[in-house]
Amino acid sequence: MSLVEYTLLAFTSLFVIVDPIGAVPAFLAMTPDDSVAARVRMARLACGVTAGVLLAFALAGKWVFRLFGITLPAFQIAASIVLLLVALDMLRAQRSRVYETHEERTAGRLKEDVAITPLAIPMLAGPGAISTVILLQSRAETVAQLMALGAAIIAVAIVTYVILHITARGAQWLTPIAIKITSRIMGLLLAALAIQFMLNALVEVKQTLF
Repeated sequence: MSLVEYTLLAFTSLFVIVDPIGAVPAFLAMTPDDSVAARVRMARLACGVTAGVLLAFALAGKWVFRLFGITLPAFQIAASIVLLLVALDMLRAQRSRVYETHEERTAGRLKEDVAITPLAIPMLAGPGAISTVILLQSRAETVAQLMALGAAIIAVAIVTYVILHITARGAQWLTPIAIKITSRIMGLLLAALAIQFMLNALVEVKQTLF
């Protein structure tokens, strides 16, 4: 896989699984009484934390495997199942409980500052995003691709901040219909990525056994 292909794969798959557009309704619901400045500050902090968490797993992914004795195909299959569950909920225009539970959203409404939890973790940098980062790291074949993964994580965090920043200032184009249409399209793409990850794992298992 070329550097350009890997970079595009990393950015698109991370953007789809982080799903900043899908986080918009929960972000607004958890900050009903906050000022525009407070919402922008929380969005900035949340995106910074998201980037930091994902970069940490991008660097430490292989050591996590070694620590727990997990093989790469086993993790690929498990992660693909998690991504597929998220994708199926997105196809139904629903926010998956893999991102955050109803209880976490309720607790978020009661908090004065939702930037770190639950906005950054687990809404943006949740199990699906972390699994995707580790999978992408495992597919990196060169140092340049590892650097591209880091750049993709930062780029997704910046785009997420831009979306939340616009939302905090009351964007009118993010209507419920627009969010649902976008969610279904991104869900279809994520489902395809999940199946592809699973197929890649099965090929590696076949090569190992036979």
